[in-house]
Amino acid sequence: QLQASGGGLVQTGGSLRLSCAVSGGIDSVTSMAWFRQAPGKDRQFVAVYRSMGSVIYSDSVKGRFTISRDNAANTLSLQMNSLKPEDTAVYYCAAKKNRVILSAARTPGSYEIWGQGTVVTVSS
Repeated sequence: QLQASGGGLVQTGGSLRLSCAVSGGIDSVTSMAWFRQAPGKDRQFVAVYRSMGSVIYSDSVKGRFTISRDNAANTLSLQMNSLKPEDTAVYYCAAKKNRVILSAARTPGSYEIWGQGTVVTVSS
């Protein structure tokens, strides 16, 4: 139901825009998030669009990444600017049918639906 795209290879300081298409219609889910997983590391929270404009970012991406939701296009996006080598990872979009509670928003297990991931590589 979720299809992530937009990953690629970019130099340090560059930008990428990730997209996550919701095949069942974005109205079928309330909260949507981005996570990432670098080789050998646990899946890490990046950002979440809880609902009605409520967004949260991890400290590591705050001020550089912007999460947005386009209901008309059935798409969640992640605009990534000022990319760093430590941003290199597989990026996953995730969704929850109901609004995720604040205390659980950063936890992968809070989300019911996952996309397949898109690879982002930032070269130094």
